[in-house]
Amino acid sequence: MSEAVAFWTLGAVVLAVWETVSRAGLVSPFFLPAPTAVAVRLWAELTAGGLLSYTWVTWVEALLGSVLGAAIAFPLGYLIARNRWVAAGVQPYVAASQALPAVALAPLLVIWVGYGLLPIVLLCTLLVFFPILLATILGMRTLDPEVVDAARLDGAHAWTMLVHIEIPMALPSLLTGLRNGFTLSVTGAVVGEFVMGGRGLGMVLSVQSNSADTVGLFATLTVLAVLAVGMYSLLRLVERLAVNEGPSTRSRYLTRPPRPFRRSTA
Repeated sequence: MSEAVAFWTLGAVVLAVWETVSRAGLVSPFFLPAPTAVAVRLWAELTAGGLLSYTWVTWVEALLGSVLGAAIAFPLGYLIARNRWVAAGVQPYVAASQALPAVALAPLLVIWVGYGLLPIVLLCTLLVFFPILLATILGMRTLDPEVVDAARLDGAHAWTMLVHIEIPMALPSLLTGLRNGFTLSVTGAVVGEFVMGGRGLGMVLSVQSNSADTVGLFATLTVLAVLAVGMYSLLRLVERLAVNEGPSTRSRYLTRPPRPFRRSTA
């Protein structure tokens, strides 16, 4: 409750100062339009329906890129955390890939796969991939060794160890990586639409920038911010429910009488 109060209080203070500065003429409305003017423009765009369709396109691009990035990052992060040969071979290349800016990669994606949805999704995937990969490696490398050793003594192997011990214990790190990665996917979608073309909010921003529509830019940026915060908050809620639901894996496992796991053929 206190976190929500702090959030809304800070937001109200920032908006009040912003409105005062703009209305007092301390900054030209061309450079910093008043929040009320932005709100009026945003409401007009939303009721007209066009902005919602653009938002839907950007959201789909970000979601597909996030899912694809997570599908690659989770298993690769697990392999890096569990196999030193994979870590030695893959990690330098993964680190080097982060030195390449997304804007520089976008033209190559267009050359390789053409225009449309696919290159934008791939660009989102590249942005999402690294934070999820790092969170997976961290989560798998910081498991409680007492719980892991106890599970092995009980006969846990491969799949049973992964499902019953490793994933539950690494879940906070995994969800943190997802939360940060999914937020970055919105940035990837907008950058992709800027560089490669598209029918989402990135295209709207490009048109508004070319026409020096400052109020429209702020309205569209507000939608992007709400979209990112919404994805972040939803995953934060999932994280709280998953992590706080019942006792921890450590307490559940180490306080119960030992019982053998069913051996996996994996």
